[in-house]
Amino acid sequence: MTGGKAGTAAKRGAAVRGGYDEGRPRQPGRALLWSYGEIRVFVGGLLVLLLGVVPAPVSADDTEIWAALRAPGHVALLRHAIAPGTGDPPGFVLGDCRTQRNLSEEGREQATRIGAAFRANGIAAARVVSSQWCRCLETAELLRLGPVEDQSILNSFFDRPANRDAQTGALRRWLAGQALDGPLVLVTHQVNITALTGVYPRSGELVVIRQTGDGAIVVVGSLETE
Repeated sequence: MTGGKAGTAAKRGAAVRGGYDEGRPRQPGRALLWSYGEIRVFVGGLLVLLLGVVPAPVSADDTEIWAALRAPGHVALLRHAIAPGTGDPPGFVLGDCRTQRNLSEEGREQATRIGAAFRANGIAAARVVSSQWCRCLETAELLRLGPVEDQSILNSFFDRPANRDAQTGALRRWLAGQALDGPLVLVTHQVNITALTGVYPRSGELVVIRQTGDGAIVVVGSLETE
């Protein structure tokens, strides 16, 4: 996994292959006009203006970010692993994975690698809390960091954008009530992470945050899956 730095051409290619599940799909036959890095900077800047969130520092490296996550008071927001497509099919039913867009084999391998990266960086166990969407729950389970709890405030509001502010506020309040005396991993969706942090993560990307005493969210940095 690599830190929150400008993506290389190879990483941009990986981002396109993984797809943006909560964003607009790329149209076949059309050139990608903006790089992933440019999209991320634009979205992050817009969220800073609209929501007052603090963007990720581009100078943070992997070592610093993993060290922060091992320290009390920090949280890892993980966008679920690769699940090709956009949104969910018509007839989506919560709790019925047959009606949902799910992880591909590549996504399952990616989730397994993310869990291995945690262990390689001194985190063998963590509290893992997931959206109730099947692709998030499967990602969370494949991390193999401990039992998985489900939490509705981590559910996607991609199809219900009017819920963004209320749900993000509820997540802030929930975070403020957690002890955070050990690693906490929240497996959720792009829209949820972007609304809370201003970061537009790739599939399988970790965004590490801390919450100040007044409830503000500070982004320590992000870690991407190779």
